[in-house]
Amino acid sequence: MVSRPRSAHTLIELVLVLVIIGLTTLVMLRQVQLVLDRVATRSAARAAGELIARARDESISQQTMVALRIDTSAAVLDLRTRTGSLARAPLGTTYGVSLSATRDSIAFDVRGLGYGAANVALIARRGVAANTVFVSRLGRVRY
Repeated sequence: MVSRPRSAHTLIELVLVLVIIGLTTLVMLRQVQLVLDRVATRSAARAAGELIARARDESISQQTMVALRIDTSAAVLDLRTRTGSLARAPLGTTYGVSLSATRDSIAFDVRGLGYGAANVALIARRGVAANTVFVSRLGRVRY
């Protein structure tokens, strides 16, 4: 009787397949992390832009000066009037981003004009992703 060899995979073939799967997974995880960083910075920039627009709207509707304080060390935006706080956006804890800005505050008068708002750039960063919000003197927000 002649015995036929079994058709099976060798240990080297199995290890090679596992290494290929591991490398592919590693590449995909890096891409997923990059996408998550981009989404987080985009969302933080949108939230900052909405708060800046709200500051302008509140100054016009309440007929009072409204200030937006940008705390880059804590990554927090704080919207205040003379009577107290209107809103607070902790972008660092909510989206996991760090902030940098060209100014530390913006104030809007009763006409909605921004003092200290001329060409303000607010940058949200996470990982290698970054998004910038630009504010004009008229309070217009551009992403």
